[in-house]
Amino acid sequence: MIKKRVLLWDYTNTRDVSWAMDKINFKGPLHSASNWNTWYPTELKKRLPFRPMIRGKGNLIGAEWQNIVNSDQPVIHFFNEPERAAITPEEAASIWHNQVIPLRTKHGKRLVSPSCASDQAGIEWINKWMDLVAQDPPDYLGLHWYGTKGDEMISHLHTMHARHPKQPVIVSEWASTSRNYIDVLYFTVQLANWMDETEWVAEYGLFGCMKQPADNFVSPAAQLMNHDGSFTDLMWKYMSDQPMHT
Repeated sequence: MIKKRVLLWDYTNTRDVSWAMDKINFKGPLHSASNWNTWYPTELKKRLPFRPMIRGKGNLIGAEWQNIVNSDQPVIHFFNEPERAAITPEEAASIWHNQVIPLRTKHGKRLVSPSCASDQAGIEWINKWMDLVAQDPPDYLGLHWYGTKGDEMISHLHTMHARHPKQPVIVSEWASTSRNYIDVLYFTVQLANWMDETEWVAEYGLFGCMKQPADNFVSPAAQLMNHDGSFTDLMWKYMSDQPMHT
């Protein structure tokens, strides 16, 4: 079985429905878990590798940073859509060289680049940042993608991989934004199966396991969790079926 799928476990689940973690199928294609935070969700109980994230500059100091330094997990994510948080590529490159690279040189961590949105601003930001850190590049290229056309997502991933061919890709967020569940399902099946079979895609996290839609941009039809903490049909397929099917 190919195992590349990331469980994107929202931090509110730890607070509100931690019991739902015990309903996860850990014997399927799930490969790791992330919660957009530096701290470990205790309900995971070491059943998957955890991917701590330096989501923003607030995670670079104090207890948040100590969580990163003290983590026993092998892969660390650096910055989540920094182009939308008024962080320039130059500032992020300076932080990378001064604070993040030592996680690799001193602690043996594998490092994921900032994960930017797939719009023009995100593409320009990550391309500039990758040029700035070319002497100490990341181990993985982090990418996000949201939309309704699977072929467009595949094209974007091909383009970004061609631009940065030395880094395996981690699609740390992706989902269909269609409001029609059948369209969501066909999109998700197409992309999950394509990424499973694409050797330069290392991991991918379908957004996202949480009780409420994160905002008005994401689709209620693409939710992986119901309001009561139970899982949707899409979540059952994502964590159980490899290959996925409609």
